[in-house]
Amino acid sequence: MERLPPETREQFAQFQQIQQQAQNLSLQKQQLERNLRDTEQALKELKKLDEETPIYRSVGGILAKTSHSEASEKLEDRKETLNLRIKTVERQEERINKRLEEMRAKIQKMLEGQQRSFEGGS
Repeated sequence: MERLPPETREQFAQFQQIQQQAQNLSLQKQQLERNLRDTEQALKELKKLDEETPIYRSVGGILAKTSHSEASEKLEDRKETLNLRIKTVERQEERINKRLEEMRAKIQKMLEGQQRSFEGGS
């Protein structure tokens, strides 16, 4: 790596940073998808309950009684928000993956150029 020109080393460092960003986005998306599954499961369970069954939701460090309709509405809102956030992360992933491919091709060309100059210079 030390034998590479500064420009190539800089491109490689940027590439690694963007790879890390892509990995972070992937982890974020997994967490959002996990939250979405939990929310969908809660909605499914809520629909099984009778309207008169007492429902409690966590508010800070306490449980507060809430109505069936309010609990359902909050879960539906959360589901919608999570879906939007997942779509946003997916768009970010697409952009960052495209950028990674462009950078990969650029670095490959730089390395091929270095290889040719190295072979020609010996």
